[in-house]
Amino acid sequence: MVEELVATGVALASVGAVYVIAAARVVKQYERGVVLRLGRLASEVRGPGFTMIVPFVDRMRKVNMQIITMPVPAQEGITRDNVTVRVDAVVYFKVVDAADAVIRVEDYRFAVSQMAQTSLRSIIGKSELDDLLSNREKLNQGLELMMDSPAIGWGVTVDRVEIKDVSLPETMKRSMARQAEATRDRRARVINADAELQASKKLAEAAEAMSDQPAALQLRLLQTVVAVAAEKNSTLVLPFPVELLRFLERSGLQAQAETAAAEAVRGSARRPAAPEVADDSPAAVEGETPDERPPELEDLPEAEDLPGRTEDRP
Repeated sequence: MVEELVATGVALASVGAVYVIAAARVVKQYERGVVLRLGRLASEVRGPGFTMIVPFVDRMRKVNMQIITMPVPAQEGITRDNVTVRVDAVVYFKVVDAADAVIRVEDYRFAVSQMAQTSLRSIIGKSELDDLLSNREKLNQGLELMMDSPAIGWGVTVDRVEIKDVSLPETMKRSMARQAEATRDRRARVINADAELQASKKLAEAAEAMSDQPAALQLRLLQTVVAVAAEKNSTLVLPFPVELLRFLERSGLQAQAETAAAEAVRGSARRPAAPEVADDSPAAVEGETPDERPPELEDLPEAEDLPGRTEDRP
């Protein structure tokens, strides 16, 4: 009798151990357990730790609650400005409701992947090439909104979307390189012109200062000679001294002043004389002065020296 009881107890203990082993489940900290009892969803989601289910009645599915990084395959499309590009991205998402992720969608990972590819092709068609290259933050936000709206119904939330790379055709790369080169050339020319303008202003100020002190120009010339001679790879020849240049400059200025004075005297001599008061004398009528005669009459004798003239004629 005792042996039968012992055997029964051992059998029950064995069955209990098998039941515990079959019913015991361990849920990790980053997981949640969704229990389906006879095909129906249990009322609560099992948290992390040790939990028990009914063997052969309950089926538990563990759902990872960590942020999942999923690369989006490169998608080829045509932008709004008719440029063919190839864009790939990466999606960061996580499950916020384990029950919806199991019940509402067959495979939430595959669903998110397909939705990311579709949204990426859509955003390529709505954007221009400049936006894809420079305004990626704006496009990333647009992609996140497009994916988060349907994913929230699956118990999934999109944390972040990033465009990784934009591949362009070789012809477009060459065109953009020429455009960038032309832009840099334009900037270099503008900077060079600005530098020339500033240098000309400074040189004008220096020339004005040197005009007040003529010796400053000679000192500047000597400094230039020293700078040229410092290279030791050229020969500097000064055929005449600087003082000769000064002398020639002063001579030229003096000649110009004399020419201007002569022109002024000649101009005053050519001015018409003021009209005189009319005279009734024969000399005034003939345009002569009383004391002067025309040159052709200077050799004629006086009237009293003519022959045949008598002092008293009746």
